[in-house]
Amino acid sequence: MAASKSKFALFFGNRGFFPASLQGDAREELPGALGELGHEILMMEAEATRHGAVETVQEGQQFANFLREHRGDYDGVILCLPNFGDENGAVAALKDAGVPILVQAYPDDLDKMGPALRRDAFCGKFSIMDVFYQHDIEFSALKPHTVHPTSNQFKQNIEHFDRVCRTVKSFRKMVVGAIGARTTAFKTVRFDEVALQRAGITVETVDLADVIARVNAVPIANGAYQRKVETLQHYTSWQGVPEYALENIAKLGVVLDEVICEFAMDAIAIRCWLELQQQLGISPCVLMGQLNNTGIAAACEVDVTNAVAMQLLSDASGAPATVLDWNNNYGDEEEKCILFHCGPVPRELMATPGQISDHLILSTTVGENHSFGCVVGRIAPAAITFASMMTDAGKLKFYLGEGHITDDAIPANFFGCAGVAEIDRLQDVLLHVGRQGYRHHVSLTRGHCMAAVQEALQTYLDLEVAIPQDA
Repeated sequence: MAASKSKFALFFGNRGFFPASLQGDAREELPGALGELGHEILMMEAEATRHGAVETVQEGQQFANFLREHRGDYDGVILCLPNFGDENGAVAALKDAGVPILVQAYPDDLDKMGPALRRDAFCGKFSIMDVFYQHDIEFSALKPHTVHPTSNQFKQNIEHFDRVCRTVKSFRKMVVGAIGARTTAFKTVRFDEVALQRAGITVETVDLADVIARVNAVPIANGAYQRKVETLQHYTSWQGVPEYALENIAKLGVVLDEVICEFAMDAIAIRCWLELQQQLGISPCVLMGQLNNTGIAAACEVDVTNAVAMQLLSDASGAPATVLDWNNNYGDEEEKCILFHCGPVPRELMATPGQISDHLILSTTVGENHSFGCVVGRIAPAAITFASMMTDAGKLKFYLGEGHITDDAIPANFFGCAGVAEIDRLQDVLLHVGRQGYRHHVSLTRGHCMAAVQEALQTYLDLEVAIPQDA
């Protein structure tokens, strides 16, 4: 999967008794730097205001109208201060922007401190932030306090802000599919659908009986079926898998694709047992991994809240996400554990493509050769960001953390897809998970992007976030 980079609206601030001549360079440097990083921009014409920037409240209102006309066409705003900038014009311009705002201030050069070239954006940035705080306008401010658009530090700041914008945008428009009812035994994945809706996340429910009926009606001659078979055969190894299992898994894949399209779902959580095993003789794990690999979060056991967490992590990192069990200790090592699930790990996060197998745990209930679709493999060593979400008394609550998947060995007879996670203060994380009532699942993605997800959730979405590693 490839992450779609954020599109930024650019705001330039000016203060009357500071050199307005600096605006022209900024209007060239900032778009150029963002273009090199792959971002599209939206910029008001220079002729619309006196210096190609916003100085007065009236000019701020012009910029606000410009944003209103382009509502939905930008994911974030970069507030650029080539000089001190006027805070009142900035408030008028951005109080209703509706997206994350990054405050960026140009640095002064020590050999250009005379009145004709001195910026004082270092000081002006405080005024902007102060008055934004007074008006409850949420914003992002990063280190260092001043940064030039052509610097490597600016590139790092934009990478962070891009992740923030993608996470906020994803959350505010998310549609999650609950495919089937929660399995009675798994009260651990209960959630408050109304709390999600009030936060902006829509849950669409689809009856599993309808899904199974549609699977049985998919003709083998169907073009979508043939394409799904080809996709799955190239996705992982099917050696030794009965033909009927590939056929039913491919048909289920076609139906899930149709349902996702019908309801414009961004993520799904599916009832993965026992009906699929009893009526179709398959497990859906490989389909979930393949969906995750394309950027559509797919969680097991109708864990809707972890489907949400997965999608946010994926959007922030630009890499697929997966859901796993906090499953096993790793010997006596207190900062390591085994994370596992039956096969929804996307191929991009795996060390090898894996091998389709029967479900060695469920086969004791449904019988052998009635639950093919699990993927046996190992998660590739990498830095990771992990998260989970729950609903509690009408509120959405998250925890976040970072760690690594190591190259430590797991016994060859260990079923499913697993990896050894090394996490600082793991025992504190586990206590937080248990004491706060989180489920036994945890979502993760490749790379360290916790800071951006935390900022998106806390600053712009006003949600409760815990970092157990910092407690």
